[in-house]
Amino acid sequence: MSRIGKLPIALPKGVTVKAVDGLISVEGPKGKLVQNYRPEVEIKVSADNVVVNRTEETNQSRGFHGLYRQLIHNMIVGVSTGFSKKLLVNGVGFRAEAKGKTLLLNLGYSNPIEFMIPSDVQIVCENANTIVVSGVDKQRVGQVSAEIRSLRTPEPYKGKGIKYDNEIIKRKVGKSGGKK
Repeated sequence: MSRIGKLPIALPKGVTVKAVDGLISVEGPKGKLVQNYRPEVEIKVSADNVVVNRTEETNQSRGFHGLYRQLIHNMIVGVSTGFSKKLLVNGVGFRAEAKGKTLLLNLGYSNPIEFMIPSDVQIVCENANTIVVSGVDKQRVGQVSAEIRSLRTPEPYKGKGIKYDNEIIKRKVGKSGGKK
């Protein structure tokens, strides 16, 4: 039995879950998410929890059991509390600024970078060196954060670039500059 798949998912107040014809929809105070699911699993929705079960005992259905339980859990957490990731901009003269539907980034290149903010996530700049990406879909928040980070990944010598707030950059020693 799957350790993750067998756990029931508790439903917080204000969240409704419907599973009909291979499609699960979760609606809550922050929004609505829809996900299709495979016939190898069946989803039972009761008043206070959701349970995911297997329809057959194959390796593939065992894998889908834990996967869809966790996907549904992420959907429920997303529509009730939401997800967020914090990015730190590190470097001399490096700045980030949110202007309407664009994120303006000065990252040491000759021209500033304009990153178009997708409609399903919110981006807020707490200060010139901190970017907070938030939304209801965990996958979308992670993908947008990764796209922003890829504009200038942190380098190992001075640590300049965009990094996650909990990321640790292994630093390297530079040239010694001594004579031979």
